[in-house]
Amino acid sequence: MRADVTFEQVQDALKPLWKYSGAKSLSDGARSSYEDEPGIKLDAQEHILQLCWTVPGDDDFRQSLDEMCMNLNELAEAGAAIEVTFYDADFDEEDEDEASPDESRDDFLMLFVGPNPAAIMQVQRDLLVQDVVNMMERHFDGAELEGVVAEVDKLFAKRFDALVSSLEIGRPPRGSGGGHGGGHGSGGRKPRHLH
Repeated sequence: MRADVTFEQVQDALKPLWKYSGAKSLSDGARSSYEDEPGIKLDAQEHILQLCWTVPGDDDFRQSLDEMCMNLNELAEAGAAIEVTFYDADFDEEDEDEASPDESRDDFLMLFVGPNPAAIMQVQRDLLVQDVVNMMERHFDGAELEGVVAEVDKLFAKRFDALVSSLEIGRPPRGSGGGHGGGHGSGGRKPRHLH
C-alpha cells in the first residue's frame, strides 16, 4: 500500500469482500471462517495488506473480487499478486463411502493489482520467471537458465508494447497538421511506429 493510505481507504477498497461475507465493516468481516488463518490485516507501519481469509460463497464471489482489485489498484504502491482458491464444499460433504462419479469443482485464480499496468506486468513476469526457473532447476543449473529468462522478458516486452500501442490508438497524432491526409504517398509525414 502507498504510505499515505488510511485504514478507512482500505476498508472502502475491501468493501466488496466484507459486504459479501455479511459484515457491517472491515473490522467485523476481517476474521476468517478458519481460526488458524489470520484473516484480513493491514500493517500500517509496513504498509502491507495481508489477506489469508476464507468465506463461504458461490460463483458470484468472483464479481466481488473484480471490484476489490479495481479498488486496490488505486491504493497500491507496487504490483502484487493475490492467489484465490475456490473449494467445492458440496464435494467435501458427500459421503466418503459412496463412490461418486462427479469430481470436485475446486478452482484456482491468480489476480494482480498495482498502481499501473507496468507494475502489474512486472509482478506477473516475476512470478512466471520464478515458476519456470523452479521447474527447470530440477534438470538444469540455475546459471544455464539465463536464456530462458531472457525469452520470458521478450514475451512481456511484446505484451507491454502491445498495451502501449493500444493506448495510443484513438489519440490524435502529435505535431502540426493534425489528422489531415498524413501518411505514405500523400505528402504528409510518415506514420510513427511504436517499438
